[in-house]
Amino acid sequence: MLRTANIPRYATRAATALIFSVLAGCATYAPLPLNKAAALKDRVVQLNPGAPFMPPALGIEEVALLALRNNPDLVAARAQAGLAQAQMFNAGIAPNPSVNGSYGFLLSGPGTMGALAAGLSQDLKSLVTLSSRRTAAGHAARAVDARLLWQEWQTVAKARLLTVDLIEGERLRRIIDEHVTQLQDLLARNHDALARGDTTLTVLIPDLNAAASARTQLDDLQRQQQTRRRALNVFLGLSPLATLPLGDSLDLPVVDVAAMEQILTTLADRRPDLVALQLGYQSQEEKVRGAILAQFPMLSLGLGGGHDTSDVRTLGPQITIDLPFFNRNQGNIAVETATRQQLHDEFTARLTTAKAEIQSLLADMALLHNQLAAKQPQLAELEQTAARAQSAYGARNLDERTYVDVLSARSSKQQEFLVIEQTLLEQQIAVTTLIGAGMPPVTMSAQETKR
Repeated sequence: MLRTANIPRYATRAATALIFSVLAGCATYAPLPLNKAAALKDRVVQLNPGAPFMPPALGIEEVALLALRNNPDLVAARAQAGLAQAQMFNAGIAPNPSVNGSYGFLLSGPGTMGALAAGLSQDLKSLVTLSSRRTAAGHAARAVDARLLWQEWQTVAKARLLTVDLIEGERLRRIIDEHVTQLQDLLARNHDALARGDTTLTVLIPDLNAAASARTQLDDLQRQQQTRRRALNVFLGLSPLATLPLGDSLDLPVVDVAAMEQILTTLADRRPDLVALQLGYQSQEEKVRGAILAQFPMLSLGLGGGHDTSDVRTLGPQITIDLPFFNRNQGNIAVETATRQQLHDEFTARLTTAKAEIQSLLADMALLHNQLAAKQPQLAELEQTAARAQSAYGARNLDERTYVDVLSARSSKQQEFLVIEQTLLEQQIAVTTLIGAGMPPVTMSAQETKR
């Protein structure tokens, strides 16, 4: 009777020890409150606090670097990499074995003790699919890293575009402002002449219209430049009211069309978003493989033992198996297979579109180069004509109406030339971004490429 009475006490002690050992390895909860006081930075120096000094005027690459470090959306996106690593870690954890036990207290009858039963089992189906889950999670984590790198590269491109638009817009503003100043000077002299009776309204009104039109154009551009400055500031994590000093030059490398066409042949294995699609496809391949492996019935093996109320002791294997009459995992296999086909077609479509975009941009750049080459002598001729017209007008050998027309023609051609130049720079940034030129190489492994 003493041995019988000690059985539940030993079982209780063992269960208590097991519970405490499990609890000792458990994670604990710690709150992570939201930062409701988050705000944009007020000064440029706060964007790069570790730098020994901040240059008085930022170049296009310096702005791109600040965007990489401070863009709010990019900072938030980097948390996805940590999530993917956590998911990969979770997928690699083997399933726990199961322990079951029971104790029946003897209340009446011929028995001499309580009945005790215990068992230990392991789900073999989870172990069979473990490798597929681990591999799928690994590919998914690498895909997240590739997508993050692509987002960083796009952030660099957008920072460059905003900087190009601002610097080129400032050059355009100076051209229009010079034209407005010339027209305003002419208009002021005509007002004085009209007051003296030396001219008429017929002469004054065309100058008045030309000056008003140029002033409206300048005002529109100034508002556009203000919007661009605020957009770039916010993109860098800077207050829209802060002053961001920019240089006057754009040090962008010249695009080598032949090199771009050569890179185009290996686009699928080097551009991060396409690499991410391939890694996502490989992850889905493993999910299809895992779904096929999971079609076999769930099988659990274990060991069980115990004794009954008459102290008859038993020990032996245990087996549990599902009978696959209705569910043979055919639903999950169909879903994973259809998802794989979707990813397959999406990759083909994305690669085709990317190559078409790059080829179109290269063709557009060739056209813009030809247009600039054609307009260069026209602009030079108009500038020479305007200089001669200014001398002739000063010597009273040219009427004012013709002089104003020449100034307007020169200003229009300068603006036209600058707009084409800006468009060419934007196309250059776009094509280097789409082809991944100048970025760190992101390549598929030989094993992943063959799949």
